[in-house]
Amino acid sequence: MKRSINPVSRSSGFTLVEVLVTVVIFSVGLLGLAGLQATGIKLNHSSLLRSQATLLAYDIVDSMRANQGKNKANLPDYAIAMDDNPPTTATNQADRDIMDWIGSLSQNLPSGDGSVSLNGNRATIVVQWDDVRNPDIPPKSMTVVTDI
Repeated sequence: MKRSINPVSRSSGFTLVEVLVTVVIFSVGLLGLAGLQATGIKLNHSSLLRSQATLLAYDIVDSMRANQGKNKANLPDYAIAMDDNPPTTATNQADRDIMDWIGSLSQNLPSGDGSVSLNGNRATIVVQWDDVRNPDIPPKSMTVVTDI
């Protein structure tokens, strides 16, 4: 009678196949998680830029309200079109506010620019920027319409 000291089971190679399948499934899961993380970072950055644009739009509105005076005669001094250069020298408070605002737009937003148009006491502020993490989409813009 033959007796073996170490009997070999029939499923000895099956454990290695299970490990390989587990590694493949785990790898695919990690790749999916990495893609999800990259998308989250991209969208979080877009949200940051939108928040900055909102704060900067309300910044110029607050400056206009602080400098309006009783008769609102200096409101037209705040008008500036998109892609216009800000005043190079500040002759009044409105020029200083516009210079600071355009500087803040270009500093805090990628390719940031803005415009202020007035229709009586109603101001329309448009802030435009490029989303550098999303180059496939056109420049983003945000519009604020308010009464001064």
